[in-house]
Amino acid sequence: MRIVILTETFTENMGYLENTLPKYLAELGAEAHVVTADLHPNYLIKDFNKTYQQFAGSEEERQPGDVKQLNGFTLHTLGHRRVLGYVRMIGLRKKLQLIRPDIVQTTAAVGWLPLDAAMFKPLIGYKLFTGNSTHASVFPLALRPHKLWDPERLRVILLRTIPGFMISLLTTKCFPSAPDCADVAARFLGVPRKLMEISPLGVDTELFGPIATEAQLRDRAELRQRLGFSDDEIVCVYSGRFTEDKNPAVLAAAIQKLQEMGEPFRGLFVGNGVQADFIRGCRGCVLHPFVLVSELARYFRASDIGVWPTQESMSMLDAAACGLPIVVNDTVKVLERIEGNGLSYRLEDVGDLVRVLLQLRSETTRKRMGQRGAEKMLTQFSWRALAERRLRYYQFGHS
Repeated sequence: MRIVILTETFTENMGYLENTLPKYLAELGAEAHVVTADLHPNYLIKDFNKTYQQFAGSEEERQPGDVKQLNGFTLHTLGHRRVLGYVRMIGLRKKLQLIRPDIVQTTAAVGWLPLDAAMFKPLIGYKLFTGNSTHASVFPLALRPHKLWDPERLRVILLRTIPGFMISLLTTKCFPSAPDCADVAARFLGVPRKLMEISPLGVDTELFGPIATEAQLRDRAELRQRLGFSDDEIVCVYSGRFTEDKNPAVLAAAIQKLQEMGEPFRGLFVGNGVQADFIRGCRGCVLHPFVLVSELARYFRASDIGVWPTQESMSMLDAAACGLPIVVNDTVKVLERIEGNGLSYRLEDVGDLVRVLLQLRSETTRKRMGQRGAEKMLTQFSWRALAERRLRYYQFGHS
């Protein structure tokens, strides 16, 4: 079976769906291709240069027309242009005609990529599958009451709901990554609920797992020492961009309060962004630049608790797979990620985050919750298991 995954952006240094799903599809015997534009993930964020440019620059720059073998699949890079303010790939039809896929999977339900894939489907004859990973927490209309004639609602109907419904007419199945993503797709993106099958984002369990060897135990001790953490300190880790939407400054402020209380909590922040100076100025906090996805598990294993104060993150799953209890805010809808292995606090309430972190002061509690999380990630969120299920949908129309 020949499968093409269409994604607007791609970078080898990340562990996103577009990196890991084709890797495991290829391991399962499929001929997997990824077609992407010459853009970097998160290029639309306000402070992209300050946040990502140094990390992005560590990867060999791809040019339109490049074809590369990577982790068992083929990566194709196309050029792009802006059409009505949105990115559209140049030469996508010719590329699909050249590959002649049986399956085309897009990572979004609305946009130029799924729209073009729907238009080209009758010409080439593949089955089209779409997806949606837009959580309610990052879709403002999903979180506030509104009337049908609300200006923002009308804009969404014009630019998303109507095009999304048209795309769905030619779609076999849409895979939202969580129940709230399915709700956003149904209410705002024009996707009929009967087309949807929730398929969670996964963990590359070949990279992320709890400490299992003496070498990994030594590496934890050595890395903690290098970062300036003592054995008896409780290290809370956050990885990702230091921006207002992710708001790791809330964790930094909580760590400072805990330090002032004489509690043995420290903060490790792996990433970069506009909040870096504030975090650096908070007592007990250590900053570290972005690391390759292949190195990230070392930093999770060197920590004791994973904290993502606002928006959901793939790193939540990766940290849980490494045996860390997880702390998120109380607006997060994907509770299956933290049930039995995590806690929640009131969104952006520093005092309440302090309260919740103190509930994890006991090493016994952390180990019990961390073990549950690691087992859950291996059995329910492994990319290998998810790829097997996805392949059955592609072949037979059901899991």
